Amino acid sequence: MIISGKELANKLKSQMAEFVATLPEKYGRVPHLVVILVGDDPASQTYVKNKGLAAERIGMKSSTIRLAASTTEEELLALIASLNEDDTVDGILVQLPVPKHISEQKVLDAIDKSKDVDGFHPMNMAELWRHKYALVSDNDSYDEMSAFTLPCTPKGCIKMLKAAGVELQGKHAVVLGRSNIVGLPMSKLLLNENATVTICHSGTRNLAAITRSADIIIAAIGKPKFLTSDMVSPGAVVIDVGINRDEEGKLCGDVDFASVEPLCSVISPVPGGVGPMTITCLMENTIEAFLRRMAH
Repeated sequence: MIISGKELANKLKSQMAEFVATLPEKYGRVPHLVVILVGDDPASQTYVKNKGLAAERIGMKSSTIRLAASTTEEELLALIASLNEDDTVDGILVQLPVPKHISEQKVLDAIDKSKDVDGFHPMNMAELWRHKYALVSDNDSYDEMSAFTLPCTPKGCIKMLKAAGVELQGKHAVVLGRSNIVGLPMSKLLLNENATVTICHSGTRNLAAITRSADIIIAAIGKPKFLTSDMVSPGAVVIDVGINRDEEGKLCGDVDFASVEPLCSVISPVPGGVGPMTITCLMENTIEAFLRRMAH
């Protein structure tokens, strides 16, 4: 079974649009996301455009602030500080990567925890590891949202697994990659679902033996077609987080889809898999940030 993140994202965005349409009557406005883009990286420009289109479809307000690559760290931090104080702004996202002269960590630290819709603020990351918060599979009521922000990509992966009917409890999940953005939070969300989790990385020995023992594999290392058929057992579930270009310049994931797909009970494609779900979860995080702010 190939699980389409695009189809699931469209379904969730339709549910969100219905919900957002009810908000002006209750609160006087809709959620407002501000995206800051520093420089002219083509991939970043595409991501930012897609985020704006998703917000528009849902009926949310989306603003994009484009800054020159020469923008200083001080100027960017001052802008973030002003957005933190702006009561009409619910979510702030600085599109990564930022130019090398700007500290990524300082930028992430500067965003108000309550407006951090990426889930990268140190306090939100700490909350993730403190709480055993389990995702509900189809949360369009927002009755069970967490008190903090969950990172978009891992949250999207869990939603995809649940939508595909994958049982997580008691299963052996192998996460390839240990980044703060995907690998580590992904492993915690899987632990929250009572999976048994192994994190693999560049220092892991006998990697193929470990991945062959997995019921579920999450590939998030940024190496084109790294996971091959000899590393996967029949019936495994594979979620491909990677976005790379192959030798021909075509978009591909971390999984060698052509050889691995016949072995899998469930697999996500690239493109059209995790990517659309990441943006959808960003929209959901913005709605949740809005609701938490309105409740205070």
